[in-house]
Amino acid sequence: MIAPLRVLVTGAFGNIGSSTVPLLLEHGHRVRALVHVNRQPELCARFSGAELMHGDVRDRVAMDRAVNEVDVVVHLAYVIPPRAWQEPELAESTNVRGTQNLLDAARAAPTPPRFLFASTLDVYGRTTHLAPPRRVTDPVEATDNYSAHKIDCEQRVRESGLTWSIFRLADVPPIALRHPVPAMFKIPLETRIETLHPRDAGLALANGVPSPGVWGRTLNIGGGPRCQLTYREYLGQFLQAMGVGALPDEAFSQEPYCTDWLDTEESQRLLGYQRSSFADIVRETAALLRWKAPLARLAGPLVRRQILSLSPHWRGR
Repeated sequence: MIAPLRVLVTGAFGNIGSSTVPLLLEHGHRVRALVHVNRQPELCARFSGAELMHGDVRDRVAMDRAVNEVDVVVHLAYVIPPRAWQEPELAESTNVRGTQNLLDAARAAPTPPRFLFASTLDVYGRTTHLAPPRRVTDPVEATDNYSAHKIDCEQRVRESGLTWSIFRLADVPPIALRHPVPAMFKIPLETRIETLHPRDAGLALANGVPSPGVWGRTLNIGGGPRCQLTYREYLGQFLQAMGVGALPDEAFSQEPYCTDWLDTEESQRLLGYQRSSFADIVRETAALLRWKAPLARLAGPLVRRQILSLSPHWRGR
């Protein structure tokens, strides 16, 4: 029987945090959920039993309070693309300075907590010319401010003097209806991409918190073979579920992009978290459109034109 731990989760209402907190509670841990903004009551209801604390990782005093009397910090609060590209100053202050605030607060605590940092597969850089999968021993390469922040923070975590673990997560699509953005056209269609269901990401983190096997290690966390596909397959299945269908190849960049398949054999052995396939992700997302399906089929051609208008490679065609 695993003794309950006191766990701080930053970014608790985010895509991954909103799965991690309920699972930690389900496993019997005491959870302090750090949130930056108020959220809808139904999401708060999922956190029943957690201590909700409002705070900003950029505020060192707030972080001193947040880490007080916790055993483990699960650090998820981060500004991600495309917002990280659009608001670089906010991203740097939150991602780098915020992580350092949290590390400093943890170090200064009477009993310093262990520190589990959520990183990303993006740190491997552009690897389409290499045979998959990516391993944690592979070199890292910054390709934008977001991946540079993750690489920087990984190093800060390792050098913090705390007991640490780093989870490099695959792409975690939210189970939600999302608006298309220009960034979707930055990825060449034949790029390898690995996904991870938010529930499985939360399970990996929840199982990692009490696991003696994760500390002092970097682990790849991905969905495994059932979640490894090309971006053409990834995007095509989502668009098909929306009634839009595949988009022309010419709308997409040919510049290599930083996603790939991951070696997750060790993390799966330690954490046993791979429960869902990419088909599950698509099916659950499509279910949110079910009552709109007839309208979506009718509006498909219009939606298709609107999506294509976002591509810098397609404009004027």
